[in-house]
Amino acid sequence: MCGRYALYSPADAIADLFDATAEIDDLAPRYNAAPMQWLPVIRRRPSGERVIHALRWGLLPSWAKDETIAARLSNARAETLSEKPAFRAAYRARRCIVPADGFYEWAKRPDGKQPYFIHAPNDTVLAFAGLWERWTRPADAEVIDSFTIVTTQADPRIQPLHDRMPVILAPEVVDVWLDRATDPARLSELLMPCPEERLAIHPVSRAVGNVRNEGSELTAAVADADVGHAA
Repeated sequence: MCGRYALYSPADAIADLFDATAEIDDLAPRYNAAPMQWLPVIRRRPSGERVIHALRWGLLPSWAKDETIAARLSNARAETLSEKPAFRAAYRARRCIVPADGFYEWAKRPDGKQPYFIHAPNDTVLAFAGLWERWTRPADAEVIDSFTIVTTQADPRIQPLHDRMPVILAPEVVDVWLDRATDPARLSELLMPCPEERLAIHPVSRAVGNVRNEGSELTAAVADADVGHAA
């Protein structure tokens, strides 16, 4: 799964990298992004233009009776996107990119859970495959656009930490994912683990476990005598 990630690259750098227009008021650095927060997402208009909007993390299907379901839909398993009622409509027509500088996973230790930060070796922004939905609150007609991060089986280096990881798209297939006309068979080819060489891993402070904590120190490497497989 992916329950926390970081996005601290400047807005103009993200816009340039994804050839997108930022239509968002605030793109402050986030080092501990968590479900139910409003975060930048890249969508593609029918014209082909890519835009960056703030959506809430935790998918709200259009048919949801209330917002409680969103907390359970922060991730979507790639293997069942076309089957699950919560995801199949968005998978067909509302795919998006969730930009991230990296994400966190935790290893179980006798003295508690040790977090690791997983990122590109050259520190470029990663493109997570995502889905988005539009929901209208029955009580007051407020419209909420929300998103979920698509996950797949973890690659061998991440498996000791968790058996799932975000689907990370290569730059050359971003538009393939965003294009509503892409054949389903082609989409399924993209839902694979990221090649090991495209990711680096290091242990970080356990402070990231508290969602109230923020700051660049959360992604900084810390000493860990047991990193072995993840160094």
